[in-house]
Amino acid sequence: MRIRAAIAVPAVSAAVAALLLTAPQSHAAQAHAKPARCTENALTIRAKAAPADPSVVRVEVTNRTARTCAVDRVPTVTFGDLDGAALPVPEGGSGTYPLGAGKTAYAAVRTIADPADPEARRVGAITVAASASQWGRSFTAARLGTGSEVRVWEPVTTWWRPTAAAADRALGLSRGSAPGNRGPATGPGPGCAPGRAGRPGC
Repeated sequence: MRIRAAIAVPAVSAAVAALLLTAPQSHAAQAHAKPARCTENALTIRAKAAPADPSVVRVEVTNRTARTCAVDRVPTVTFGDLDGAALPVPEGGSGTYPLGAGKTAYAAVRTIADPADPEARRVGAITVAASASQWGRSFTAARLGTGSEVRVWEPVTTWWRPTAAAADRALGLSRGSAPGNRGPATGPGPGCAPGRAGRPGC
């Protein structure tokens, strides 16, 4: 019996050791779980037109909390009382963007490719939301720095990016670029996408 007991004890010890080894892995899996959605009151949203080009609006979202949370991968940008929202560049953009504690994400919006386009609509304000389910924050044309109106036609927005420069590059811009130096237009062509994603006037 003593021999059998001696064999059984190591077996039990091995089982306990196995449990101890697997426990940290379980905690690690929880630690790598997707962050919770950011609540709207945890965020600060800013928007300002580019000094050299009022058709480009740079937007920011800051997580004011002490924990990482998630926003939509693409901001929802709407224009006055027009239907639809700016389309994402590149196309797609479903999913979330993790926003670290105290961190800021950036996006760039082109409200219109050619301000002289006869199809242009004119609105007095735009609204930016970090997630489509949120109300967002509205900015008047005067607050944006575009004068008395914002001209809109087939607007596009980048995904959230970690820096303002990265957002500009995604839109084909360089920081401080003039209207004639936008780079190639990379936005989608005319058309409406389901839900809130579509060009105004659809």
